[in-house]
Amino acid sequence: MIQPLRIATPEGERGLATTAAPLPLDALVPGSGAWEVEIGFGKGRYLLRRCREEPGGRFLGIELASEYWGMFVERARRHRLSNWIALRGDALALLASTVPRGFAAAVHVYFPDPWPKSRHHKRRLFDPETVDLVLSLLAPGGRLLFATDFLEYGALVQEILESYPGLEVTRRDRPWDDGARTNYEAKYLVEGRPILRLEVTRTPGAAPLHPRGARGVLAAV
Repeated sequence: MIQPLRIATPEGERGLATTAAPLPLDALVPGSGAWEVEIGFGKGRYLLRRCREEPGGRFLGIELASEYWGMFVERARRHRLSNWIALRGDALALLASTVPRGFAAAVHVYFPDPWPKSRHHKRRLFDPETVDLVLSLLAPGGRLLFATDFLEYGALVQEILESYPGLEVTRRDRPWDDGARTNYEAKYLVEGRPILRLEVTRTPGAAPLHPRGARGVLAAV
């Protein structure tokens, strides 16, 4: 059964059908702090950490799994954090229809589903037909941080991003300076499992569409 799209803030939660699109982020979380987005935040380990570390920052999380979404919302409220928004639903659908463009200083995507079967590639966050929806979140100079243990998919993500005009892509050869950012990453570091990490910066004047994905993005929208 498909769960209806929902939004939660420190003040409460409701269906997204009752909220104007694109989301009025600055009205929902007032302030002047930079926005960060985590897509697929899971149990919320990193998103909660960032909300606590940067009380002046503002954070938007997207998660499909109702259990994990609810877990984050409950924990954020228990810690009396007031600088967050949590969306429940399919990330590509939300990026195409609900989330504003060009507002984020950073976008975090850690260990996304690689959808290895070819007929499922259109569901990937990083495919020529979908990558624009992710990158459109970034303000000029904004950064994308990515990690995966599915090395074949990670190499493809790197190739897609390196072929995208206006991006500076660096493959990181060591763990994040602040340690593991997800429960998966903490487990994999203990196991010694290889992890591919990318740091990407969007330069001013970047092209709005991936050269191979314009048709797919228009169809998604």
